[in-house]
Amino acid sequence: MRNMRIMLVASEGMPFIKTGGLADVIGSLPKELIALGAEAAVIMPLHAKVKSEWSDKLEFIADAWIGLGWKTKYMGLFHLEQDGVQYYFIDNEEYFGGPVYKGGVAEVEQYAYFCRAVLSSLNYITFKPDILHCNDYHTGMIPMLLKTQYQNAEFAYIKTMYTIHNMQFQGKIDFKSMQELLSIPSMYNTPEFIEAHDDANMMKAALVFSDLITTVSPNYANELTNAYFAMGMEGIINARRHQLIGIVNGIDYDEFDPAKDPTLAKHYTIKTIENKLEDKKALCQEFGFDPESDAPIISMVTRMTKQKGLDLVMYALEELLQSNVRFIMLGSGDFRYHEFFNYIAGKYPGTAGIYIGYDEDKAHRIYAGSDFFLMPSLFEPCGLSQMISQRYGTLPIVRETGGLVDTVIPYNKFTGEGDGFSFKGFNAHEMLGSIYYALEVYYDKDALKLLQENAMLKDNSFHRSAEEYMKHYGGLYG
Repeated sequence: MRNMRIMLVASEGMPFIKTGGLADVIGSLPKELIALGAEAAVIMPLHAKVKSEWSDKLEFIADAWIGLGWKTKYMGLFHLEQDGVQYYFIDNEEYFGGPVYKGGVAEVEQYAYFCRAVLSSLNYITFKPDILHCNDYHTGMIPMLLKTQYQNAEFAYIKTMYTIHNMQFQGKIDFKSMQELLSIPSMYNTPEFIEAHDDANMMKAALVFSDLITTVSPNYANELTNAYFAMGMEGIINARRHQLIGIVNGIDYDEFDPAKDPTLAKHYTIKTIENKLEDKKALCQEFGFDPESDAPIISMVTRMTKQKGLDLVMYALEELLQSNVRFIMLGSGDFRYHEFFNYIAGKYPGTAGIYIGYDEDKAHRIYAGSDFFLMPSLFEPCGLSQMISQRYGTLPIVRETGGLVDTVIPYNKFTGEGDGFSFKGFNAHEMLGSIYYALEVYYDKDALKLLQENAMLKDNSFHRSAEEYMKHYGGLYG
């Protein structure tokens, strides 16, 4: 019997292009699937950045004209192999020559085209998938199109899995426009199919027509049955609850490895964790802190959005900075947060270090050199930063939501169990209480070392996640 063939479909993926955590998943999962005996491929747009940086390695396969409603659109198809994974790229300058995500109605059309192009591309490539593993709303029309417009003998055997990474973005457009884009019959403009709150909804289409639905942590799967987290999709989520599986994401253990990370001042392992102090001193120098101070460093590497709990941080940070702590923030996003953290940087030099923007190497140094990593998220489907910080022996302080519940065990001083700290309510005083508890533990060096070791021993690798996916891929044909 031949190996199962899995094609992951996504809007972005490492090592080619990244705007969020989805790219990390697409970069790691296929390699782990191959290690477990599957054949794995990825298909994604040929974004301008990918075309410019990888052009010398891209192999042209075919070009074609495909129907997008009453319009005909160009499709180019390219291929390359990287780390044993087959990558396919859909080329169209109109849709992928600019931003990765155009926003609004333009983005819905951008990825409606992508959904059509992915299915059209299967006629030209040698990799014939058993399963199309679709990710987020940008691929949401594929399961529907497959079951309603592509049920010929060549495609009938293909199963679909759909993974929800972020319920917040759903791909909404009026039904007439969706009908014009993808030739959807009017019979599907009902709540039973793709209509949601008077719009055609690409995520709703995926939730209705996929053979199996997954999301990125078991706790988030449970949360999605609640209207607050489901964001209007609670009806279909509850209707298919028995077909909704939570699988925790993982991280790339080669990329995030304090034993060989080239960005660090000093490498360390669980056996040489005392070397972590050298990375803390280097981080202090980088952000203008006193490198000889024993003050604990609390850090954040995050998108600056409401989802990430920054309103709690804004409320409590100045009180926290009156204590003997240092605070580091790296990220960008909403302008009001930029203003606040720039104000903090100006008011507390030598105590608060702020970097507005993103720098991957700097992020690695922050993970390694900090003592604590703060994630007070309003909601968090999975989260990767808490797992990265654990890998570096930096203890996460998280709010108990989504995947943060599944990945952080709060410290129990009576048993010694735990690999971080947590608080339940979306409340600044609860957050401060958890931080102050963590600071107490910081000065108990035996307890601190135990927690650091617990964190570094934790298996947050994508190998564990891939084993779960393989089990459910197999179940689609069981």
